[in-house]
Amino acid sequence: MNRSVLQVALDLVELDRAITIAGEAVLGGADWLEVGTPLIKSEGMRAVSALKSAFPDRQIIADMKTADTGAIEVEMAAKSGADIVCVLGASDNSVIAESVRAARKYGVKIMADLISVPNPSGRAGELEQLGVDYICAHTGIDQQMTGTDSLDLLMKVIREVSIPVAAAGGISEKTAPGAIAAGASIVIVGGSIIRSSDVTGSTRRIKEAMNQPVPYAGPDISQEDEIREILRYVSSSNVSDAMHRKGAMSGMIPLCPGTKAVGKAVTVQTFAGDWAKPVEAIDIALPGDVIVINNDKGTHVAPWGELATISCLNRGISGVIIDGAVRDVDDIKKMQYPLWSTAMVPNAGEPKGFGEIGSEIQCGGQTVNPGDWIIADESGVVVIPKTRAYEIARRAKEVYNTELRIRQELKQGKTLSQVMNLLRWEKHS
Repeated sequence: MNRSVLQVALDLVELDRAITIAGEAVLGGADWLEVGTPLIKSEGMRAVSALKSAFPDRQIIADMKTADTGAIEVEMAAKSGADIVCVLGASDNSVIAESVRAARKYGVKIMADLISVPNPSGRAGELEQLGVDYICAHTGIDQQMTGTDSLDLLMKVIREVSIPVAAAGGISEKTAPGAIAAGASIVIVGGSIIRSSDVTGSTRRIKEAMNQPVPYAGPDISQEDEIREILRYVSSSNVSDAMHRKGAMSGMIPLCPGTKAVGKAVTVQTFAGDWAKPVEAIDIALPGDVIVINNDKGTHVAPWGELATISCLNRGISGVIIDGAVRDVDDIKKMQYPLWSTAMVPNAGEPKGFGEIGSEIQCGGQTVNPGDWIIADESGVVVIPKTRAYEIARRAKEVYNTELRIRQELKQGKTLSQVMNLLRWEKHS
């Protein structure tokens, strides 16, 4: 291959949307179009035929992820118009060999996908010996969510083979130049293009970035900073979707609409409006943290008010969440401070010092541990377990980007039911 190739992975489930997005990507400079596995499972071989018919001058890749019956699946894809058929690199050697034989018979190429292969660099060499035409160094989406670096896998594989290697797995405008610099002949991009509100522009920018290869120096921010950065622009609804409706507190009302809080939880357990521990937590919390309070034994007295809020402002505390009452509401609203509570009452408790800072608590029906991440906005408050914070933040980003694309399609005149193809995907008993 004389030049680098941009392959757009159409990992969608609706054929009409895939064709529309493919057309926008081609306008931006996409070279190859991949009929993604979800699209093939949803629409069958007609998806391959439709893409080839719509874009006869583009290479069409059928991402079959073949694990068995290699000859049959390669024949199906080839006769439907595919130029390249993807098989699973982890498949038995007999499957790979049979796929290669069928490919030679029907005039197509074979790409072997290394997703979830235990020893990808070693397996890549074996696959080359078996006759595959391309190797796909692929970091799966679930691996990406937990921080696996797709370019690290790419560099290990390239050292072991002489056939063209494709880089796949979370590739973006930022990482595409590094993939080319590392030796990738093909850059496979999915979400960064197909979930964009401007598919043509995103494709063009990635294509231009590929023409200026520079070694990838790794992430430019820490995981914690990336979590915070993502949570600042996604919504609590995006995070709830990413967590499959887990983690949302009940009964939490934003005291100051339009505000947002993102940060790591400093937990406080107190009782009957005792405000000593909640106020002491302000001195312990770091700038950017969120104080989360469980006020046990009722909402007839408040463990929080104006003066504590001023202290939080002075300390740079991101916000306060109270399963209980707050007072001095008028004054706090003037400050526009991010605060959520389940009640409002003018009565103050007394600073007796009962309770604890930094223990596991219950708040709004959710378990909150010190260091868990909190995102709170006008839709409510969601708790993200610290052990999954990076993964959940990145999944929420995927939700956010998907909605950007859907929003763009709605602006073009479609209804939400049409975009989501609801009638087709209604659950059948």
